[in-house]
Amino acid sequence: MFLGQFSYTLDNKGRLTIPSRFREGLPTEVVVTRGFDRCLAVYPIDVWKEISEKVTSLSITDRRARSLRRQLFADAINLELDRQGRVLIPDRLRDYAGMDLSSDVVIVGLESFIELWDPERWRIQNDNQMETVDEDPAVWESLQI
Repeated sequence: MFLGQFSYTLDNKGRLTIPSRFREGLPTEVVVTRGFDRCLAVYPIDVWKEISEKVTSLSITDRRARSLRRQLFADAINLELDRQGRVLIPDRLRDYAGMDLSSDVVIVGLESFIELWDPERWRIQNDNQMETVDEDPAVWESLQI
């Protein structure tokens, strides 16, 4: 289970250390791809398989389903954590998420997977989502909590 958020620095080779608390729940192989809202998503291989099965079961004649497939699969890459618990983030994924070499990255645990964020994008996203949750009680009601 991945909970909380951490700030780590992307090194000058594009490697990012995954927090030790998160490494305990990760297999050595993960899938990294474009996330929603201009972040990157890191999926343990078993979670990735579940998601990919659901997405590939969608009709290819549905325009939205094709877009979702492209979003998830076009830039997805299988990566292995090295002995120091780092993953090498490819240039095209760093560009998508607005991450520069030798800059900070916010690593966010979302229970079954991890998101990687440019700190400023995370701040804006986090502010916006808090407003949505605070202003719309239907969000909580829909969860029946």
